[in-house]
Amino acid sequence: MANTKVRETSPENRGRITARVPQSLVETLDLAASMVGSTVSQFVAQAALEKAERIIENERVIRMSAQSAAWFFDLIDNPPPPTPTLANAMKRYNARKASSEGSNSTFEFGA
Repeated sequence: MANTKVRETSPENRGRITARVPQSLVETLDLAASMVGSTVSQFVAQAALEKAERIIENERVIRMSAQSAAWFFDLIDNPPPPTPTLANAMKRYNARKASSEGSNSTFEFGA
């Protein structure tokens, strides 16, 4: 997602964002925008897009150490047997599902 630029769109495909900010912030944004040769609107939109993409990426990506990843994938490949509490919960769930009209799905644990 990095290095994404704000795409030009037709007027009917545009939205509007407004914000009330201190005049000092307007002046700072204006100065920064002029330094990179863009309008304040372009500058703010690009900066907001970059920040939004960083946030989205940070929320979607799970990072873990090599040791944690090895442990996690080992659990997926070799899951522990269900505890008695989980097995009883699944039996209760399956009993309720079986008694529900039109349901034909159940969870089964192998022996």
